[in-house]
Amino acid sequence: MDTNDTGEKKMIKILIVEDEEPISNLIRINLTKAGYLCDCAFDGLEAADQMAEGGYDLILLDIMLPKIDGYELLEYAKTLDLPVIFITAMGTLNHKVKGLRQGADDYITKPFEIVELLARVESTLRRYHKTQKIIRILDVEIDVPSRIVRQNKEQVLLTLKEFELLLLFVRNKNVALYRETIYENVWESSYLGDSRTVDLHVQRLRKKLGWEKHIVSVYKVGYRLEA
Repeated sequence: MDTNDTGEKKMIKILIVEDEEPISNLIRINLTKAGYLCDCAFDGLEAADQMAEGGYDLILLDIMLPKIDGYELLEYAKTLDLPVIFITAMGTLNHKVKGLRQGADDYITKPFEIVELLARVESTLRRYHKTQKIIRILDVEIDVPSRIVRQNKEQVLLTLKEFELLLLFVRNKNVALYRETIYENVWESSYLGDSRTVDLHVQRLRKKLGWEKHIVSVYKVGYRLEA
């Protein structure tokens, strides 16, 4: 999260360009929950107008759009120095290569998991130094670049994996996360079915933050941060 000239925090602003309203709404709802400001455009012409006026930090862009397609919009976004993630059902290797060669920063194929979308959004924003730097939730403040966590102004010492686990929960608050999803995002390797590592780290994080009532178990799934 950047600051403006008055020192106030500026929320990251994302434009969702998707002509299928249910998909657009799904993306908007989940990005809003994660703390982003979102606008939606449902055709290429509307998107171009909003891109010119909106001061966006990131564009999520479908390829098959009415009036102006995603490839043309990508070229326009690049003239404005806007990062772009393609979100499209056109998932062949040729389409991915074309999109990336023309300047897209990432490429997500429909259908997709919300956890993956949030991770790719965060990764792209981080490359452009636009990622949210301070996150406040419940009684905790997280300084992301410094990896410092404070609770009621007192620093809480977390291991690297506990910190990554906390960020995953916070960025997906009120979303039930499967143990395999948690493991693959925090440990960055394939889940082999042993939940002990995940469970142990969740227990330790709960205890350190006193969040036993906030990080709840979800039967046959995993965990959810209720906030």
